[in-house]
Parts: sequence; structure tokens; C-alpha cells
Amino acid sequence: MFTLISATPSPYARKVRIALAEKQLPFTLQTEVPWDGTTQTPQYNPLEKLPVLIPEDGSPAVFESSYILEWLEAKYPEKPLLPAHDQLDARLFAKKIQVVADGICDALVLAFFEKMRAPEKQSQPWIDRQMRKVEGGLKALGDWAEQKQGEYLVGDQLGLADIAVASVCGYMACRWPDHAWADRYPALKKHCDMLEELPSFKDTRPSPQTMKDKVV
Repeated sequence: MFTLISATPSPYARKVRIALAEKQLPFTLQTEVPWDGTTQTPQYNPLEKLPVLIPEDGSPAVFESSYILEWLEAKYPEKPLLPAHDQLDARLFAKKIQVVADGICDALVLAFFEKMRAPEKQSQPWIDRQMRKVEGGLKALGDWAEQKQGEYLVGDQLGLADIAVASVCGYMACRWPDHAWADRYPALKKHCDMLEELPSFKDTRPSPQTMKDKVV
């Protein structure tokens, strides 16, 4: 049994929730708003970021979504969510997709917080710079979705690449509902729609949170 400290809109936390569900590892969900001063996150992660995975046996907390997923793959190899080590090119490609999806998430979060500042303090060039990264990343994901050979992005079963892609697209639907990515990249939308019908995805759909502390 684990405790997962999560935020409801977080694409990073959603990846971990889906992976835990797919590996059938039971966990208790503890929801927080990491921006607010009341968060317990600093007790477990020196970077004060979510998600944080806390093992029940008293061993140290595991934090940062990419490391949590790597940790879960190493500690709990069944069900595998990456191609086997002897499938090196496929394994590296899956990690490449994850890097792009996470990079889109990073840029979206930075742009979101900039837009949360008072209008007179916002930097539109900063927002534009982040959104250029988003557009470049989405185009790459759209291309890979068009080029996939089977039902999933890498190999013949659900993997971390699919989870990362669906999580960033789900975050956009939650926090950036007016973005036209679904119209621009229909293959990507079709792929995500398919994934969203799976139980582990249905059960983890993001929802907005209200931050009490101001972004200044």
C-alpha cells in the first residue's frame, strides 16, 4: 500500500495514478494544492513539487513523476510499461515520447502560472515562448500518432508513452479548453480518445483546483 500526494489537475500525478492502477498496486490518494502554503509537500520533496509516492513500510518517499515511474518499473516489473531491455530502440523511443510530453507539460504549467498573475504583471513574450514549445511538442506527438503501426504508440501494449501523451492532452482539456490541438492533430485526438475509455484513464480524469495563495 502506498500514499500518493496528488493534485487533481496535475498531468504528472495522473501518470503515476494510471501506472499504479495498471500494475494493480493499491494506494491511498491524498489531494493537495501544492501552490498553497498549507501543502505538506515540503516534508517529503525538497523541491516542493507533486506527485510524491510514500511507501507504507517507512522507506523514503519517492518524488518527481519521471523518477517515480522509473522506480515503479524497477521495483514492480509486472505489468511492464516499457519495452524490454532487449528491445532497445523501442524502449528509447518510448522514453523520447515521454520527454516530449513532459516538456509540453512543463511549458503549459509555466504559461498557466504566468496567466494567473495580475494582467499588468504578465509577460506576453514569456507566455508566447512557452506556447511555441507546446506547439512544437504537439506537432511531434501528432506525427507519432499518425505513424503508429498498431493500437499503441510503441509496441503492442499500453505503455508509459501512451500514458504520458494522454495525460498532457487531458491536462490541456482541463486547463486549456480553448486550444485547438484536437482539430489540428486528429490522429492524436483519436489515440487519446481510445485511451480515455480504459478504466485507469476514466478513473483519473483531471479536474481544476482553486489556489488560495496568489500568484505574484
